[in-house]
Amino acid sequence: MRIFETLADLQALIGQPLGHSDWITVDQDRVNAFAEATEDRQWIHVDPERARAGPFGGPIAHGFLTLSLIPYFFETGFAVRESRMVVNYGLNKVRFTKPVPVGSRLRAGFKLLAMDDVAGGAKQLTVEVAIEAEGSPKPVCVAESLARHYR
Repeated sequence: MRIFETLADLQALIGQPLGHSDWITVDQDRVNAFAEATEDRQWIHVDPERARAGPFGGPIAHGFLTLSLIPYFFETGFAVRESRMVVNYGLNKVRFTKPVPVGSRLRAGFKLLAMDDVAGGAKQLTVEVAIEAEGSPKPVCVAESLARHYR
């Protein structure tokens, strides 16, 4: 994990990589729990036997499950000690570029795109999050995350 003391320390890093998160495994139990929580029980996610004969050769994770791991990726990727609270403000340009087979190990790489002042004395960071599967040369998901850091 990369630690920054202050938000000002990030200013010089706009346009540059901030590092990577830890790896996390997307197993069938996680996929099934997500399916139950979201009511999305499509067979390509939750029926391994049927999915083996399907278009992906096995079950795949929900795209939104992959996206929902962004808070974990941030938690293990970098932190700003000065921030007493970080609030998710939204996402831009989300793309699911490749299916995630169940059993994949994922991590995210971060690139700081912008840092702006917002109401309440917060700084809004726009960070490109490129989620990669171990062994794959192409990201499985790319999104711009907007997070407000409060001091």
